[in-house]
Amino acid sequence: MDDKLVVIKDLHVWFRVFGGYLKVLNGVNFTVRAGEKVAIVGETGCGKTTTVKSILRILAPQAKVVRGEIFFKGEDVLKMRPPRLQHLRGSGASMIFQDPTAALNPVFTLGDQISEIIRYSGSRPEGSGAEIRQLAIKALREAMLPDPERMLDNYPFQLSGGMRQRACIAMALATPRELLIADEPTTNLDVTIQDQVLRLVKTLVVQRGMSLILITHSLGVARETSDRVYIMYAGSMVEAAPTGEIFERPLHPYTQGLLSCIPKLTGEGVAEGIPGRIPDYLNPPPGCRFEPRCPHATERCRRSKPEFARVGDGHEVACFLYY
Repeated sequence: MDDKLVVIKDLHVWFRVFGGYLKVLNGVNFTVRAGEKVAIVGETGCGKTTTVKSILRILAPQAKVVRGEIFFKGEDVLKMRPPRLQHLRGSGASMIFQDPTAALNPVFTLGDQISEIIRYSGSRPEGSGAEIRQLAIKALREAMLPDPERMLDNYPFQLSGGMRQRACIAMALATPRELLIADEPTTNLDVTIQDQVLRLVKTLVVQRGMSLILITHSLGVARETSDRVYIMYAGSMVEAAPTGEIFERPLHPYTQGLLSCIPKLTGEGVAEGIPGRIPDYLNPPPGCRFEPRCPHATERCRRSKPEFARVGDGHEVACFLYY
């Protein structure tokens, strides 16, 4: 039996701008199995959010899917008609956005916003609005918000940053879902609040048997939260492996560079980082996009884009060093 919940194949997404097209996603391949927790790690601007927004088809109007396929439970998302797409967003997958202030409507109370999600998710109770209210209270309570009955009548501006993020978690999980997408849910939060929010997300996902896609800059967060890690660079997945394997045996030069940047508890020198920067998406390198920064680059890397090569059980790497 195929347990693959999400499958992305050779996805290319471009964005129309004044100077032409930004060629952001460059043949992304990505898989999430039922009940699996997957982390996507990479630098700012590498295409992580674009990848997950493609699953729900909520990309900006200037975005164009040039080619590729996205499957949710075997159904092609890019060919879904509006009713099926609404079903996917209402009961198949939900997303916690990076900025809770922007995700919440400032002129409606939390109760109004959560109730609308419950009402239009396809799981609306047969009874009155009082039952929907009770479901909303239950969602806020599970998100560890204090005094949820009072919180329903609050507006987003009346909450702290951590409470707004918890409210977004409650909205994402107010009704049964099979997939939760968390796009850097701890951005702009204090370290202690970050830990609480991540623990909450992980606990709720495990309790409900959901799949999780977590976008993060932190390898430490990925290690504590996920079963499998994808390393993303400049619109391409460059390495994928079980979480323990990616830390014990990093193979791609970019993955090795990321791990070398982590400060050591022993204080052994200061990490120099990875020289260079992400390429210009208007005119990206024709071959491997990491080639201008890679210490092992050859002429083949400049000409051709490497595909995923299997190097172990569940371990894949897109680098000519392993062909």
